[in-house]
Amino acid sequence: MELLLLYVIILLLNMCDFSSGVIYNKGDKEGYFACGSQGFSKNNEIIKLYLSSDDLKIQCLFQSESMLSSEEFRSVFTSGGLAPTLAIINSTYTGIFYFNLTLYRDQVYWLITIPRENITKNTDIAAIEQWLVRINLQHGLSIYTTEGTLLDSVREPILQWTLGTKVTRDGLQELLPHVVGLKVTKCPCANDVALLGFLVNLTGNGVYIGVSFSGFWNYDDTMWYNLTDMIYSQVGEEHTELSLMDMVLTNHFLVMLTSLGLFISQDLRYRSSPLLTFSRADFCGFERVDYVKGKLWYNERCFANREQFEADYVTITFERNRTLSEASSCFYSREPFLEWLPCFPHLSKNVKTIPSTVITFLVDQEHLSGVYLLHNEKETAVSVHNLKNNKPSLKQKFPLFKFPSTFSSPVGMVFHPRSHFLYVYGDQVWLSIDGGNTFDLLADLHEDVIKSTYHSFYTSDITFVCQSGNVYLTKAGLETYSRIGSITDNIFTLYYDHMGFIHKLTPDHFKASELHGAFVNSKGIFGQAPDMGFETALAPQYISLDEMIFYAYVPDSEPAESIHTKKFNNIHSGKVIHFRKSGKAYIRKILQHSTSEGFLSAVFAEIIEPFEIEDVRESPCLSSSLSIKQDGAFFKLTLQTQSAVSSFQDSDIEKTVVIPGYSSFLIVSIVDDKNALAKATMPRRVPTGMTFVKDSWFLYDFGQRNGRIWEIYAKPCNYWFEQYDNSLSLNVLKYVDLGKSQALKVKVKPHIKGVQKPAIPLLKIIVGNPTVLDVKAEGSFDEADSYIMEITVASNALLQGTTSLAFVAWKASTDCFVTTFVPTLKSSCSYLKSMHHIPSKVIPLEDWISGVHKDSQGFNMIKTLPINYRPPSNMGIAIPLTDHFYHADPSKPIPRNLFHKSKKSGKFKQCANVSTREECNCTHDQKFSHAVAFSDCREKVPRFKFPVTQYPISLEIHSEDGHVPVETPYLVTVTEVNKRENWELKHTVPEKVKKLKKYLESILQVPVYNPSGLNLSIKGSELFHFRVSVVPGVTFCNLVEEFQIYVDEVPLPFPGHTLIAIATAVVLGGLIFIAFIFQIRNIHPLDNCQKFIRRNKNLSNTSASELAFR
Repeated sequence: MELLLLYVIILLLNMCDFSSGVIYNKGDKEGYFACGSQGFSKNNEIIKLYLSSDDLKIQCLFQSESMLSSEEFRSVFTSGGLAPTLAIINSTYTGIFYFNLTLYRDQVYWLITIPRENITKNTDIAAIEQWLVRINLQHGLSIYTTEGTLLDSVREPILQWTLGTKVTRDGLQELLPHVVGLKVTKCPCANDVALLGFLVNLTGNGVYIGVSFSGFWNYDDTMWYNLTDMIYSQVGEEHTELSLMDMVLTNHFLVMLTSLGLFISQDLRYRSSPLLTFSRADFCGFERVDYVKGKLWYNERCFANREQFEADYVTITFERNRTLSEASSCFYSREPFLEWLPCFPHLSKNVKTIPSTVITFLVDQEHLSGVYLLHNEKETAVSVHNLKNNKPSLKQKFPLFKFPSTFSSPVGMVFHPRSHFLYVYGDQVWLSIDGGNTFDLLADLHEDVIKSTYHSFYTSDITFVCQSGNVYLTKAGLETYSRIGSITDNIFTLYYDHMGFIHKLTPDHFKASELHGAFVNSKGIFGQAPDMGFETALAPQYISLDEMIFYAYVPDSEPAESIHTKKFNNIHSGKVIHFRKSGKAYIRKILQHSTSEGFLSAVFAEIIEPFEIEDVRESPCLSSSLSIKQDGAFFKLTLQTQSAVSSFQDSDIEKTVVIPGYSSFLIVSIVDDKNALAKATMPRRVPTGMTFVKDSWFLYDFGQRNGRIWEIYAKPCNYWFEQYDNSLSLNVLKYVDLGKSQALKVKVKPHIKGVQKPAIPLLKIIVGNPTVLDVKAEGSFDEADSYIMEITVASNALLQGTTSLAFVAWKASTDCFVTTFVPTLKSSCSYLKSMHHIPSKVIPLEDWISGVHKDSQGFNMIKTLPINYRPPSNMGIAIPLTDHFYHADPSKPIPRNLFHKSKKSGKFKQCANVSTREECNCTHDQKFSHAVAFSDCREKVPRFKFPVTQYPISLEIHSEDGHVPVETPYLVTVTEVNKRENWELKHTVPEKVKKLKKYLESILQVPVYNPSGLNLSIKGSELFHFRVSVVPGVTFCNLVEEFQIYVDEVPLPFPGHTLIAIATAVVLGGLIFIAFIFQIRNIHPLDNCQKFIRRNKNLSNTSASELAFR
């Protein structure tokens, strides 16, 4: 056990990485863990997890290639307090979850259960990003890192539908002989969700599509559908010869081009029935022969959390010139793809244009412009026009870019997904990084024409497949490329899954590339990496002990049409020259010469391993001294014989004489045993008239006459790419609100032998649309010669839009997993940004559920509202006039509904058109939401004693960057949702915002308040529902928050003054009325009173005398 523990500790120390960010290209991302939510993944597969409506349950098994078993590893790790951590990542979210550390008997795996709501609370159908999952043995340390994906199968749009009649396995086998081609398309946000369509011959006659949710890793996981009946229901049974020709899966629609027309699906987000329906787009004058040659074009962008300025566009082109009756041979449409417009704007009759065929038309989402690829017999060009109201304007945005005449066979144009890199391809490949204004030549393939391209947004891979079957690879933004092999299959297509693994799809089987270290190994698909050398002789010329120039020899007799086959070009940039005997050099720079005779190209190279020189046994001439003199266009090399066996031989042709400090000489012919003719690599450095003794000059054999023993291959990955970002995502999305800024930081570190100390920056920063955001870059080298780039992005203008920002390690090898980091920046409001009211007293959730939370005086601070409650109006408690119900239940009577105005008001929202509260389907969050939209569900509200005075309205803004209080320049408006009065606000207005406040009040026609120190006083009773809104112009966000206060225990009002006034008036009036009656009746109350008194007095005297007499 001690030996096992020691072994594991040593292994952990070797695997640990203590950097503060994520490092790519290290070669440490092996598949150490086999995990699955539906069983364990196989050894040759990456981890595929699926999120359903239930909790996510994941089992992970440690895959050990040593003599130790997985159970032993797990036991040691667990006893040491180590258990795997799971990071769930997309462009805006990173969540860390921990596997259970507890061991169970007979359990050989780690287990974790994650409630769905802990990952996402949404269940609606929408275009959402597929998550990346990264499993480490310890969070924060890159120990046994294993990556995979997590797909939300509940929300992914295309997976919610039945496309047609399901095809059985037997039916599929019967169909395969009739397949003549394949078309693949994938979901822009979840590349593992993809569709594979069969192009069939006349016997096949139909539309057949396979749907994969796992990235075509397993052929049997593909669900096949027959859509033939749906097509014929649109066009009629009399049409025949039906086949799929092309298809595009956008964020919300499936667009299919068939031999009988173009069909667009209904919106995939709104599922009205299980079967997906399609509508046919009508193009006047186009028939089957045109549709068969048609093509669809699409700029792939993920619109998860889509902005109002974002939308998908699809273009269809037909391979024929338009006739007088046709508007165009190119059409485009914006989702929902109901109206298809000609690609070219309408021109007046007076405008003269050069007739050209529109090869393709793409919409640049970042610049909001349309990009045309045009071609005619004389030239190929790109034209860019701004879009106004989703239509291209007549005026060009940039001058027309014309390609050279050598670009004679243009095929198409494509934006690399989620970036601004624009590629035009055919017999050449051109790259634009500025929206089509300028282009740079990337590759010249001459007679070999590229027929299709395939892209991975995750790894930035771009694969070009030629008509000859040759396959080339580049990385987005790099100015070099590599040949990676060839494909001999007659029927195939390529496809990149979400993790950047390339798959070769054929009608009857799928084959995927494999992960080897940090790099994707495609040998199983394209064969052994080919030698990128060419058939000519190289002449090495030393510049220093570590640097050398290799000149490529072109004989004078070489035909002009094949000269390019004997020259260095872009494919060799950044590659390695291998010498079979021994020696290796990295190619740093390509040099092209127009005047040098014999050497039309060269490469500047850094020597990594010294090249082996010829010895006297291979070239006897080395045993003599050597003299040099000019002989016309050549230089004659003469041996000063010191040995009888010393002589030039035919095998010395195309060998190079190297003399330190002077020009090198490529031997091109042998005159006799003692003389040879040679070409000088540096004619101005020729030592004419000098004699070089034995062992002061050398021979190198980089020729081809004796069999070429030098080769050119891709360079091993030479840089580590480190990302300083908490999101841990390669395709991070940053929102930049008005007046705010964001920061990004990356580091590139050379890590292999032979990488010279850099003198120029290792990173190139390319901004897709500089007008949207202000970008400032600051780069520096650290003590370890790593290059650190820090970017600050700010939004200082009231302009919304999107731009991509590319960090390109321009000297990196195409073998690197990561060479380009492309974050997306939006000058817009983050969907994660919101404003929240912070209550003066926090009530725990369990108390909200119970409905009881008492303060220190025993006052319950939670009020359970009556069923179908409506707050009072200004007309009285018994006359509610609001349209908002609270605690709604359609099955119960509505209180306070006696008056006509009350009966006319009040409308159910969540509970509309249902008969019971259960049918309202109120969620837990809706029941505790303050939003008026969910007032039907709201049951309990905060309760306060009367009077409410100086209640502090504390507001915070929550975003992915944390919580900040709402302060100036954020000003707010406050309204009562139910139009109640008897409340007032107090605040202080700083001098610096008084003018702004006054201006906003004149525009908005409502009071504007400073959110700092804002206090509320309420003199009314029962429920008050307030809405606080941030004024426009200070943020792109519509920041609105609502909160409720129920005022209770209001004392009954005592109308003392009124009653006293009425009583006094009644008494005074009565006295005046009595006096008036007495006056008209001639009644004198005072006299009568006096008489009454005198009479009583006389009576009393008489009674006393009588009593005395008796």
